[in-house]
Amino acid sequence: MFFRNVELSGLVPQISVIAGPCAGGAAYSPALTDFIIMTRKNASMFICGPEVIKAATGQSATMEEIGGAAANASVSGNVHFIADDDAAALQVARKLLSFLPSNNIADPPHCPTPLVDMSPDPAMNQLIPENPKAPFDVHDVIARLVDAGDFLEVHRDFAKNLVVGFGRVQGVVAGFVANNPAQKAGTLDIDSSDKGARFIRFCNVFNIPIVTLVDVPGFLPGIAQERGGIIRHGAKMLFAYAASTVPKLTFILRKAYGGAYLAMCSRDMGADVVYAWPSAEIAVMGAEGAVKVLFKREIAAASDPKAKERELAAEYHQRFASPYEAASKAMITDIIEPAQTRGVLAMTLRNTLSKRETRPPKKHGNIPL
Repeated sequence: MFFRNVELSGLVPQISVIAGPCAGGAAYSPALTDFIIMTRKNASMFICGPEVIKAATGQSATMEEIGGAAANASVSGNVHFIADDDAAALQVARKLLSFLPSNNIADPPHCPTPLVDMSPDPAMNQLIPENPKAPFDVHDVIARLVDAGDFLEVHRDFAKNLVVGFGRVQGVVAGFVANNPAQKAGTLDIDSSDKGARFIRFCNVFNIPIVTLVDVPGFLPGIAQERGGIIRHGAKMLFAYAASTVPKLTFILRKAYGGAYLAMCSRDMGADVVYAWPSAEIAVMGAEGAVKVLFKREIAAASDPKAKERELAAEYHQRFASPYEAASKAMITDIIEPAQTRGVLAMTLRNTLSKRETRPPKKHGNIPL
């Protein structure tokens, strides 16, 4: 069964529904499929049960802690969807399948509207706080981009600082990858990198365009992240985007700093188009941090250090981090108002659906795992 799961991987979508016990080696079959749906009650998935763990290690745990739906969805990240019961699980599976092609040589079930609606959405202009450090929920942006706010979020309870899922934009199916500033300031960490890379690669093998919404201050700093292999895990995002040949559309909403800017599908990483809102900042780091490093002596020597720091930060942003500077260097395709985003996205999706890209022949790349 495991061999067949792998043989079919990338050929047809594979969905597992866990509605009862799934223990030991048997758990590896759903783990090899693309999506796992698990019922909240009566279902469990684990390798070693509480009794085995107790006997082998002396540690005590309940079944819910190690094998329940909540633990698998939010802690280990094994499960992509939680359903209340069997009927709800099948409803999730139906909705998921509505976005997917039957196999890897078919197109997703696009149903483009007869005409592209380029009407502006003024409410989009109100979603971003004036304070660039203030958090906001990227779900609100996605809801205004997809048709009737219909968005199927994948891995909703895991690594919430990155949002991934499926939606339609004026009838065209797309996969969304978005930083969420409302969680961990939208940084990329170990778990979100794994989550994003896996979703990106799924979209690529099944010909689903990828829309990336960027507001990322960097990779999450910390000893646990460094020792846990953030370099190796973060590289998965870079690899996944660079290896993808489907249409890749990137929208920079606010911050796009350092290596995380690249990891969120910059032009250099193969994005077909990159649009930026006027609030965008594209730089190695934020203006305030940069001037503290670059102009430490000038700030210290000023009669009013705080005022000098603000002055230098404003100058740094204008000269090095503004979207207009990025546009002059062809790092972005165009600068658009937030209200224009849905129309521009709809038009660009249609213009790139015919994209075909040939890569050098090889068995496969060696993604850092």
